[in-house]
Amino acid sequence: MCSKRTPFFDKLLPNVIERLADAGKEVVISSQALIMSANEQKVARDLATLEGVIIEANDITLAALLAGRQFAVGPFVNIYNENTLSVFEDMGASRICLPPELPRERLDEIASRARAELEVQVFGRLPLAISARCYAARAHSLSKDGCLYVCAEHSDGMAVDTLNGKPLLAVNGTQTLSFSMLNLLPEIPHMQKIGISRFRLSPHSVDMVSVAKTFRNAMTGLLGPDAATAQLLELCPGIEFSNGYFYGAPGHKYVEAD
Repeated sequence: MCSKRTPFFDKLLPNVIERLADAGKEVVISSQALIMSANEQKVARDLATLEGVIIEANDITLAALLAGRQFAVGPFVNIYNENTLSVFEDMGASRICLPPELPRERLDEIASRARAELEVQVFGRLPLAISARCYAARAHSLSKDGCLYVCAEHSDGMAVDTLNGKPLLAVNGTQTLSFSMLNLLPEIPHMQKIGISRFRLSPHSVDMVSVAKTFRNAMTGLLGPDAATAQLLELCPGIEFSNGYFYGAPGHKYVEAD
């Protein structure tokens, strides 16, 4: 989301990548969603030459730099129909994470035409928008350049209320998120049926290991949808879930599965 955070994790990445690879995991490095400065452009160019890992492009310019090799496309690239999907597949994209606001009917149609592996976010606050301004810094009367990393004070994003005090959104630095957390666990069987094979969990300050196990058990059939949902509710007490986009309803709504 913000290149200013890079010094906190950049030196740790080689060790993390090695540990994950040694554990049999596939490593994907995701790019920034909004590239503005000369330094961020250099980082994007360096990513495009990195070997041994899959690069996920969240910006169309990086996708162009990766053309001709296998790469992934992230949810910040707007792919809303099968024609756009085909453009990225022809560029070399082997995995595409579709935007979270697509309804079920669009997912069905896109999946029926896809050559690349498709991925859908199924848990966590939804990424809705990205801005050049830093909302967190502005809310604390700070400039973006002198932000003092105040975003770290809000690990799940800073809640934004309406004028009548109702929570509506959350902000993560320069990113606008949903206030409610997406939960598409009951909808996974349908998505598996139409050929979507990868499901993304956005990490939050809950027991994410247990959350991941719950989704894994639901995917493999060890837990039925009702039992898995009940388990997820226990792991996320007090959290408001939503799935409205999937059913063509307002995104903040929760619609009972068919």
